[in-house]
Amino acid sequence: MNEIYVVNLVLSAVILIFGLIGWRRSGKVFPLYIGIAFGLFGLSHLAMLLGLAASLEVALIVIRTVAYLIVVYAVYKVAFGSK
Repeated sequence: MNEIYVVNLVLSAVILIFGLIGWRRSGKVFPLYIGIAFGLFGLSHLAMLLGLAASLEVALIVIRTVAYLIVVYAVYKVAFGSK
């Protein structure tokens, strides 16, 4: 078992939970988007830990790309969105 993937999976889960809590408390979608993105990163780390990375290579690329795009969108909306 690769410790790096375990640590990344745990931290991704924590960020997902905090994102959900932040969204529920503030009503703002920014923490939700970040939480969802890190949840997707967590899925890719879980696949690595389960030894499914080779068979899910294309899916993992799509999952990670979507996660990065969600983060880009969320940060863009905070930086340049309406005030």
